[in-house]
Amino acid sequence: MRIITFNTNGIRSAERKGFFPWLAAQQADVVCIQETKAQEAQLDSALHYPNDFYCYYHDAEKKGYSGVALYCRKQPDEVNIGIGWPDFDNEGRFIEARFGNLSVISLYLPSGSSGEVRQAIKFAFLERFLPYLRELAANGRDTIICGDWNIAHQTIDLKNWKGNLKNSGFLPEERAWMDQLFADHNWVDAFRQVNQEAEQYTWWSNRGQAWAKNVGWRIDYQIVSASLKAKILAAAIYKDERFSDHAPLIMDYDYPF
Repeated sequence: MRIITFNTNGIRSAERKGFFPWLAAQQADVVCIQETKAQEAQLDSALHYPNDFYCYYHDAEKKGYSGVALYCRKQPDEVNIGIGWPDFDNEGRFIEARFGNLSVISLYLPSGSSGEVRQAIKFAFLERFLPYLRELAANGRDTIICGDWNIAHQTIDLKNWKGNLKNSGFLPEERAWMDQLFADHNWVDAFRQVNQEAEQYTWWSNRGQAWAKNVGWRIDYQIVSASLKAKILAAAIYKDERFSDHAPLIMDYDYPF
């Protein structure tokens, strides 16, 4: 089973940069997209509903903002649009597809980089989300949560970690939250199970020469339930073409689909 997660930073922008022809050649079973920045009514059916996929979108109420999507090679048994929290769901940040005992979720966790108000919203979400994840871990389903979590977990996960200790995305409280997620609630960072190397980033600032110099952050994850830990086969970050300020994260699992 191959799953790709990708923050497009505008799905129409990524389309213009060649994302969909590339995707057609990847043999993905499920594709999780974040930050579509579009309402479904604004999307061209021929381009944004690729052949051979069942396509589902969760739009933000605000136009040109946030939004997530799922493309599934096989029709899901069930699709859940939103997590059930109105203040979060109106920003279009969560969509789940269920296939038998498997759940695949596309998640776009809030960013706090724009200032204190949004950071407070991010912290409030994290406080609510951890009990939700605790329940998910205990329900017996095989679960893969893909997306832009807007947190770099460890110093290995961003180039300039010393300069970002007081910045959103690498705050001690955010990193401690990730510690809890992995250590106390048995979730698994799938990428790190198969790749322990440094300088493995999925996002680069558009300022300066961040992309050219690989001054990046690893903030896009596939986080899986403990039941899938032994099923992780391979991971790749695709950087040969640039469709967004993020790069697609491709993961393969030994799992029937």
